[in-house]
Amino acid sequence: MAHVSETADALVVFGITGDLARRMTIPALYRLTEQGLLTCSVIGVGRRALRDDELAEQARASVTEDLDDVDEKVLADLLSRLKYIGGDAEDGSLYDRLREELGDAAAPVFYLATPPSMFLEVAEELAAAGLADNARLVVEKPFGSDLASARELNERLTAIFPEDRLYRIDHFLGKEPVQDIIYLRFANALFEPVWSREDVDSIQITLAEDFGVEGRGSFYDNVGAIRDVVQNHLLQVLALAAMEPPSGGEDAIPRRRLDVFRAMPAINPDNAVLGQYEGYREIEGVASKSETETFVALRLEIENWRWSGIPIFIRAGKALPVSATEVVVRLQRVPQLRWGSHRLRTPGNDDIVLRVGRNAGVTIGIRAKTPGKEVSQPVSLDLHFNEELGEPPEPYERLLADALRGDSTLFPRWDVIEETWRIVQPLLDAPPPLERYAPGSWGPASADLLAAQNGGWRVPGSGG
Repeated sequence: MAHVSETADALVVFGITGDLARRMTIPALYRLTEQGLLTCSVIGVGRRALRDDELAEQARASVTEDLDDVDEKVLADLLSRLKYIGGDAEDGSLYDRLREELGDAAAPVFYLATPPSMFLEVAEELAAAGLADNARLVVEKPFGSDLASARELNERLTAIFPEDRLYRIDHFLGKEPVQDIIYLRFANALFEPVWSREDVDSIQITLAEDFGVEGRGSFYDNVGAIRDVVQNHLLQVLALAAMEPPSGGEDAIPRRRLDVFRAMPAINPDNAVLGQYEGYREIEGVASKSETETFVALRLEIENWRWSGIPIFIRAGKALPVSATEVVVRLQRVPQLRWGSHRLRTPGNDDIVLRVGRNAGVTIGIRAKTPGKEVSQPVSLDLHFNEELGEPPEPYERLLADALRGDSTLFPRWDVIEETWRIVQPLLDAPPPLERYAPGSWGPASADLLAAQNGGWRVPGSGG
């Protein structure tokens, strides 16, 4: 079910004084207020003892830090909606005070901008206080740390908040360029006819970050690249790039994403490379002998009619040369042209590149004859979304708006989460040896071998 009928009449943000709320949640609430989409009260819950006016000052600082041009009337509207309740999440009296503050709210949304270890505890306290009925619960990723823990967490959470009232955030699905993948594919006659094994050589997805884990060492060392971005973000992006056309019902897109995952065999660890950048173990919060991966490269397959036999390559890493997220659909090479003594060579590959990170847009690689020579050269046709279409909404802005109005389309369902954990589980159970790589490089050299027979990895931002 993608929709419930009631618009939220209260939003409760657990962890409102934390880093996620400061950087993402509060600026998103400002934008929703600006658009007239935030119509309910906002109750912040945190461990610290704060007065309402102190929370308001923190919220003001968060908004002004994020935005260059702040409308004081809009900000005042947002701040007037804010209330604060301080206390430990395991303290039952906190929920008594929360119940009083909610008053006669009939359809609250509880958003847990907290560590995942708190999800179940907060949900059970909400239920014990009689606050779970007709409420929606929004939780962050990761949902579990492996297949078994995810199943247990889901079983216990859905006993309190049924599937249609449990919203699992994957902020990548709230990115406008990620949603654009569907429109680019199915709204353009140019793309869909070549979007299959008949014309595609391979698919690549790269999530590169040019920074390390400084300031997040203790968190990241317990997570790693597989859990942080592969099991959730990148597999979800792959599903949008590979799924069949959606049709029939509000849950059409989630159903199509699920079809992709069910057609994917679990990862073979022999087709994976894990790396850790040099200097990672010296970062504060990281274990001195840590075996946590900061880089992962994989070869996957989708065993269905559209994609059978087409290799899919995924790589993600910290401390790489650039920050970029791209989906590359690499087309098959055309035959060499010959007539008489003439020969027109076409070296390299033609790629359709969907940029879903910074500098969002699409690049289409085509061939043009080099003047005076019988050889083609690559030429790129580029579309930059922000220049042509305007600034998109931020991911949390879109996802919080959807949660408030009861639209779960962009929130992964449990059956999808379960399948993605199934796919990566063998890599968690029997990972290949960890390889070191230099910061600023493209990871371990052995990762290059994965894609070598299919034209190699495309360098983000390059012409080939």
